[in-house]
Amino acid sequence: MNDQTSKTVIHYFDDITEGMSAEYSKIIVEKDVISFAEVTGDKNPIHLDVDYAANSIFGQRVAHGMLVAGLISAIFGCNFLGTGWIYVNQLLQFKNPVFIGEKITVIVTANKLISRKQMVEFDINHQHSRFMFICFTHPLFA
Repeated sequence: MNDQTSKTVIHYFDDITEGMSAEYSKIIVEKDVISFAEVTGDKNPIHLDVDYAANSIFGQRVAHGMLVAGLISAIFGCNFLGTGWIYVNQLLQFKNPVFIGEKITVIVTANKLISRKQMVEFDINHQHSRFMFICFTHPLFA
């Protein structure tokens, strides 16, 4: 397996402090891209067709942006917050492509606690060897 596995940790709102962070890393492999295309129906040739992608502005196949963004769920559902949290909002910017075979690291950092709503806002960054490509903030409810 090419991804990190860890025991689910459950954090309650009162356990979270500003600046707490966690990370998750995974190498995006061809099987991930093919499976994501099958599940979602997004069979754009930029993701699946080697010849088509070779003639694109990227020069090779590109992983689905939402596949890479979906790695956030590993942190919020298992590695950091755990069960009982509800993912309520997200803002994405896809600044650069991620290619098959690249390692992605997702880093989440609690940046704002909203006590009256039992809500936490997080800064989230996806990074890989070439550059950071997605940054955003989104809240979760306890």
